[in-house]
Amino acid sequence: MTTTPSSRSAPQPGRVLLASPRSWCAGVDRAVLAVEKALEQYGPPIYVRHEIVHNKHVVQSLQKKGAIFVERTDEVPEGSIVLFSAHGVAPTVHSEAAERNLKTIDATCPLVTKVHREAVRYAQQDYDILLIGHEGHEEVIGTTGEAPDHITLVDSPDDVAGLSVRDESKVVWLSQTTLSVDETMETVDALKTRFPLLTSPPSDDICYATQNRQSAVKKLAERAELVIVVGSKNSSNSVRMVEVARNAGAPAAHLVDFAHEIDEAWLERVTTVGVSSGASVPDTLVDGVLEWLAQRGYDDIETVTTADESITFALPHELRHNLR
Repeated sequence: MTTTPSSRSAPQPGRVLLASPRSWCAGVDRAVLAVEKALEQYGPPIYVRHEIVHNKHVVQSLQKKGAIFVERTDEVPEGSIVLFSAHGVAPTVHSEAAERNLKTIDATCPLVTKVHREAVRYAQQDYDILLIGHEGHEEVIGTTGEAPDHITLVDSPDDVAGLSVRDESKVVWLSQTTLSVDETMETVDALKTRFPLLTSPPSDDICYATQNRQSAVKKLAERAELVIVVGSKNSSNSVRMVEVARNAGAPAAHLVDFAHEIDEAWLERVTTVGVSSGASVPDTLVDGVLEWLAQRGYDDIETVTTADESITFALPHELRHNLR
């Protein structure tokens, strides 16, 4: 009797497919290093407006070193040093800091800064800007603050029908950098149908690291019965990776901050586990998950590489000067 091979290749028992690239991107590495350098250069406390990156472990580690995280500028004592997170802030935040005589270090990811500059440029040209993103996300708040009178937030294709613009020949779309590539393009396609003269940004706004990690997790989903993404629930790019894994065919995909959050019931009848992590996650947390899996028989690790990342960003220029 002959059999037809299934589309999902037969996995090896106890195998782990480890995504590459994964973990910290250049923007996160720069932001975390900026806090550490500021603490080293000026001593604690260093105030950080909002979580430097969306990861519990990173935030807690920096708190132990003397970083104080705040949500509002008026929580920072006058004359103190405040560092702006990788997600970016609106111009009004810079003004608030100046009014309180705060010494600022801007650790905004350069790729987020790129979107801010696009928003300013298109607003100066009197475009209506359709910003694809999630309401309330810090990055969206910062970008919107660059041109609040010109920007309309679009969360999904469902929002497109109700949109109105002043001049359909002067409409442009921009996006949050940490979104699902596939879902964003669905929204873009809907916008192009609604506004045939829609202008696109000079290059995709979704960052290279977000796209690379989503591409890698798709490959895991083709071969693994379970995909584990290491990342925090308030990390947009980590949450999107879980969604991408599920949409790519993974029977199960879960998000965890730490290895101890894995439910052993997830492993029932699972022979291949895919492991990756969001762009704001240090690799030490992935190592913890690999160790946890190895203790339960999943010790055959195969690295699945879909891209090579060599991008680095220089530290904020403020750290090359004496703020005091």
